[in-house]
Amino acid sequence: MAARTVRRATAATVTGALALATAACTNPGAGPGGSAGPKDSAVVGIAYEPDALSPLLGYGKDGNSKIFDGLLALDADMRLKPALAAKLPHVGDGGLTYTYTLRTDVTFSDGEPFTAEDVVFTYRTILDPKTNNPSRTELDALKSVEAVGDDTVVFHLKYPYAPFAERTVHAIAPAHVAGKQDVNTGAFTTRPIGTGPYVLTGWSKGEKLTFEANPTYWNGAPAIKKFTMAIVKDDDVRATRLRAGDLDGAILPPNLAAGFDGDKGKKTYAAKTYDYRTVTLPTHNPVAGDTAVRRALDVAVDRRAMVDKILEGAGKPAYGPVPTDDPWFAEGTERRHDLAGARKILDEAGWKPGPDGVRVKNGVRAAFPLWYLSGDKLRQDHALAYASDAKKAGIEITTQAGTWEVIEPRMKTDAVLAGGGSPGDPDFDQYLLLKSTLAGDGFNNMAWYDNKTVDRALEDGRRTADDTRRKAAYDTVQRELAKDPGYTFLTHIDHLYVVNDSWDGLSTQTEPHDHGLAAGPWWNVETWQPKKTGDAQK
Repeated sequence: MAARTVRRATAATVTGALALATAACTNPGAGPGGSAGPKDSAVVGIAYEPDALSPLLGYGKDGNSKIFDGLLALDADMRLKPALAAKLPHVGDGGLTYTYTLRTDVTFSDGEPFTAEDVVFTYRTILDPKTNNPSRTELDALKSVEAVGDDTVVFHLKYPYAPFAERTVHAIAPAHVAGKQDVNTGAFTTRPIGTGPYVLTGWSKGEKLTFEANPTYWNGAPAIKKFTMAIVKDDDVRATRLRAGDLDGAILPPNLAAGFDGDKGKKTYAAKTYDYRTVTLPTHNPVAGDTAVRRALDVAVDRRAMVDKILEGAGKPAYGPVPTDDPWFAEGTERRHDLAGARKILDEAGWKPGPDGVRVKNGVRAAFPLWYLSGDKLRQDHALAYASDAKKAGIEITTQAGTWEVIEPRMKTDAVLAGGGSPGDPDFDQYLLLKSTLAGDGFNNMAWYDNKTVDRALEDGRRTADDTRRKAAYDTVQRELAKDPGYTFLTHIDHLYVVNDSWDGLSTQTEPHDHGLAAGPWWNVETWQPKKTGDAQK
């Protein structure tokens, strides 16, 4: 579970909120329920911001970065298509080489040409251990990369890695700029230059990112000339600002999105996702790390009630990182709600009810804290429901809110209401989430999960291109999680976005947990077209 899967922004400052509100009120197009600006501009509210905007540090690794492009991109149906590459790669040598022919008509926003040197520079820098890229493990299969002239790049792999082409949606950085700076601290990390449809014009940390259309974009200049992403951590504040006309669109939890159902000037978009909510059960906690406690919690929790009451039906129960309607899901690993079964598991393991109803074993009370991110209503509601279900089984969980700065140092011993999920391939999320060697590596393997059978299956799954062997490997992972849960998976969540009905061309992709900059209906904002006045009123 990399940093990208869970890190959120600090709260938007009051000053920033007032500044944006003032801008909206002085704009002729703004007003209650109206657009935050002209139809050739858009302001959207998101819940977090990245730590850096450099592809060398992980930004844009899943595509849709706005500032950059990858060799390939994903279309609305999540199919790979050429981007900076002129065509899909040629795969040779039994899956050990991927050869890309590059477009020759692309320039960076500073006017310098894009060449094979930039691709080689980007991937070699990411692989350098001195680069602070938390997602380097995702490119473990990559042995080397070389340029053949200016328009051809060849990747050499250590082993056949079935989803490698999907890794090449990764944003490409300019060697002539980023290569002349400190990769970890240079100006490029906050003032990047790319080949993408937009150019970053400003970044006020914790407040907003502003973009302008790239007039020389190789795929055509966007019709939306100005684009702003307002960083608004609190769900309620995001909804209030959308209703006031301060925002043109926002991601909202289901209960807040429902408040806009009667607004004819807005549309709600539901995106299918791999985004799950889970409770980490740290191995180093004497209670949460006990296998019997973990197994009991896994069946004590009422997932269906969470979907119905917290998500208002906009999601599904989760039994692991793979959604139940996904081809990679291991049939038979669903766990039914069984409170009597949970109590029996605890009884047989020696966890006996104490005088206050909380179970005790060898003088240790079955109690531990559960942290969730401040301002995140969905996490709060999941945490409270989980604690309530646990109490019925005799386990006392105390919920506590905090920022990631407060939570991160406690993750080794305290439970966390976390999020994750990545579409495309089961390796993308499961390896980072469960591999024992990644325990303590930032937000990877937050539970310090250690299961040798799972470790072997994860390696088998990523080191072969044989679909049958891969399916068997990931079935093994999911079945082991049912027997030895280091996490309690709760729900998979549909993402809901409410947007002013001022443009044509909006759609959604299947989304990862990491939603915001690269997801939502603005995943393709560069292709939006302003509606004609009459159409916008229909």
